[in-house]
Amino acid sequence: METIIKTATDTAGQRKRRRIVRRRDRWQLYLMLLPAIVLTIIFIYLPMGGLVMAFQEYKPYLGIMGSKWVGLDQFKFLFEYPDSVQVIWNTLRIALLKLVFGVMSTLTFALLLNEVRKKFVRNTVQTFVFLPHFLSWVVLGGIFMELLDPETGLVNQMLAALGREPIFFLGDNNWFLATIVSSEVWKEFGYGSIIFLAALAGINPALYEAAQLDGAGKWKQTLHVTLPSIIPTIAVVLALSISQVLNAGFDQIFNLYNPLVYEKGDIIDTFVYRIGLIDGNYSFGTAIGLFKSVVGLILIVGAYRVAHKVAGYKIF
Repeated sequence: METIIKTATDTAGQRKRRRIVRRRDRWQLYLMLLPAIVLTIIFIYLPMGGLVMAFQEYKPYLGIMGSKWVGLDQFKFLFEYPDSVQVIWNTLRIALLKLVFGVMSTLTFALLLNEVRKKFVRNTVQTFVFLPHFLSWVVLGGIFMELLDPETGLVNQMLAALGREPIFFLGDNNWFLATIVSSEVWKEFGYGSIIFLAALAGINPALYEAAQLDGAGKWKQTLHVTLPSIIPTIAVVLALSISQVLNAGFDQIFNLYNPLVYEKGDIIDTFVYRIGLIDGNYSFGTAIGLFKSVVGLILIVGAYRVAHKVAGYKIF
């Protein structure tokens, strides 16, 4: 018995020494990480000290150390402010619609593209649908404004040719939401399908052969082989997307919205921009940002737990 314990102890000690030696041999790799670690600390962790402004009545000329401490007053004001509830609701509605239609479109496109057997056609289609992702919303915003202009836009000219009245897509609250969601889905569905295409490529072909022997057609194979095989991937995508549900796309909305559509199009980020930066209420803007971050953290932890139970997904 003593021999067994001694052997186990020696083995554990040897493993520990090997790990130390291995780490010393790889000091160059750790050195390569150093610039990234320094930049992360400087630009991500150090600025977190500014979150204290959310609990102050911050005045730039007084600085953080000299500004008055007000505790949770900024957060109380957040929920008492007349536009806050509407802004939060707009954010949730836009983000959830983008999430639902985005995942559906990317998954559908990946399933369809996976059935294309001619490599040239497949690569050509992939190239064309991936391109919009790499265009800035500053550029796309100008393009959409020209296309959707109620007087000279190509879309409204086509409607006029069909005998329809022109539609003010970017100035009508009833149309702005649909325009925002559809343009985001169009821009990202191709690039977003990459992860689903990778998951489809990893499915064992023997499963399809067995399904064919049982008489299953393409639709049955999709339902009983393809979709069950990529459920873990779908769960991961949803979990990561839910964590961003309070973002809703500042770049897109900032470049497309205007005061006419604040009722349906104003989101938390654009609201913070106007109140915090334009109006100079830095403490209130910081409080809203902190609130959004805390809610995002809760959502991603909850989504991770759901993904773990439903699909067995684990980070480690």
